[in-house]
Amino acid sequence: MYRVMVADDEGIVIDSMKFIIEKEFGSTCQVECAKSGRSVIELAERFRPDIAVIDIHMPGINGIDAIKEMKQFCTNTVFIVMSAYDKFDYAKEAIALGVMEYITKPMEKMKVVSVLKKAMEQIDGEREKRSNELLIKEKLETVEPIIENGLIYDILLQEHFDEDIDSYRTILGIEENYGYMIAIVCGDSQEGNRMTNAIGSSVKVSGKYHEIREGVKSFFKCKVGNVMSNKIAVLIPCSESKLEYNVRTELIDRARELVRYLRKKTDISFRVGIGGVKPLRELGDSYREALNALIATTGTVAHVDDLTIGCEYEDDYPKNIERPLFEAISKGDLNEAQVMTDKYADWMCQRARDGDLMSMRLKSLEFALYAEHLAYQNGGQTYHYSGRKDYLPQIMELNSAQEIRDWFTDKVMTACRNVVNKREERSGDIIRTAKKYIEDHFDKDISLDDVSRVVNISPYYFSKVFKEASGLNFIEYLTNIRIEKAKNLLENSNLSIKEICVSCGYTDPNYFSRSFKKNVGVTPTEYKEKV
Repeated sequence: MYRVMVADDEGIVIDSMKFIIEKEFGSTCQVECAKSGRSVIELAERFRPDIAVIDIHMPGINGIDAIKEMKQFCTNTVFIVMSAYDKFDYAKEAIALGVMEYITKPMEKMKVVSVLKKAMEQIDGEREKRSNELLIKEKLETVEPIIENGLIYDILLQEHFDEDIDSYRTILGIEENYGYMIAIVCGDSQEGNRMTNAIGSSVKVSGKYHEIREGVKSFFKCKVGNVMSNKIAVLIPCSESKLEYNVRTELIDRARELVRYLRKKTDISFRVGIGGVKPLRELGDSYREALNALIATTGTVAHVDDLTIGCEYEDDYPKNIERPLFEAISKGDLNEAQVMTDKYADWMCQRARDGDLMSMRLKSLEFALYAEHLAYQNGGQTYHYSGRKDYLPQIMELNSAQEIRDWFTDKVMTACRNVVNKREERSGDIIRTAKKYIEDHFDKDISLDDVSRVVNISPYYFSKVFKEASGLNFIEYLTNIRIEKAKNLLENSNLSIKEICVSCGYTDPNYFSRSFKKNVGVTPTEYKEKV
């Protein structure tokens, strides 16, 4: 259905246009008419036409001025101008207003029909575009909460790769490099710094999650996670690495309003903790700050920067190097660990120019011990209580920044190498044990699960490690062992094909024959005759 408005001060023109439209387009068009500029505007406000055919010269307000007025509230209307005058100035002004066609009187029937069809095609295109946009928006509204929760879950648990965070940022349109976390905690009521009936209220919150999510988004431009226990984690991206006092104050006021709004909306009590601004990949720290802020106070809203919790660093301290260095050690990333170690060592050497070697010794010892702690956690090493008893005497004997730097670099990089070596050693032990078991039991009905039990890891992980180390999956490796044994028996024994089949772990001679031919190119019988 198309709503068509025809505006002309001549009744015969209106009657002719109505006749043409009704004859050519029938019930697909609803036609309304106006005879003056003022009535055009009043009709348009009520009728909201899809197509407006307007004469330029009308009593009172002319057609061009009427179109200008209509443009303010009829944003999707297609305009067609008609005039008895073929003047360039009129046409130029009409084009400037975005009018689709400028036609002169007297109008030919086919011209009118052609222009109207063109207008209808344009409207159909716009309608289809809007429909598709609404469909996409509807799908996004379904998927977006899942993606937002995925981002927050990965950040909080630090189970992500850098490219994962980049993908989330692209999909969710996050352009900022910083952000802070809000912890929304719920309960039946507040007693001191805790909320009562956390389990029961978490069930209530889950039932009203959509309302809560929409409410939070109406107060903050943010990404909202799912309900975890009686808590909801909220990520707010920001472009600055620190919030100004006025911004922080406004943020706290808005959070207080949010608490009141959610209480009224859900009949559940809420508290809001706000963490400090961090780089996006470090927002897990901001969330922990938000929770600690709620523990440290009994207020409904608490911001970590208002409380005496957390740790501040002197201005030139390279805090941005610590985390990447320790992450590299945990992952066994030797290249990244070397780069970060050198950067931190450079900073310590620069500070040691003032003669403060003791601080450099202590920091080097601190980092070395923590690096080894990470290596024990991530490398599968055995911890020895007395293994580091010589560290303190060693470092106290070092009397230059370069000597301390070398000691520091050696200990940190050794810890990182131990992570790599232990993983490779562990993987090598697994593969050696597995291969020996396969070679000792290939003549039996063994499976991937049997070998996984022997090396004491899951079948999935064993399959992955085995393929990476040997280049073959378990079945391929077992088949190769069996086929090589079969070839040896065919060459050097008088056993029958059936006996060889059983000796190599096959129960079906036909299957054995097919497998042998697939791998060798000939059947067992042909191979025996050949050799």
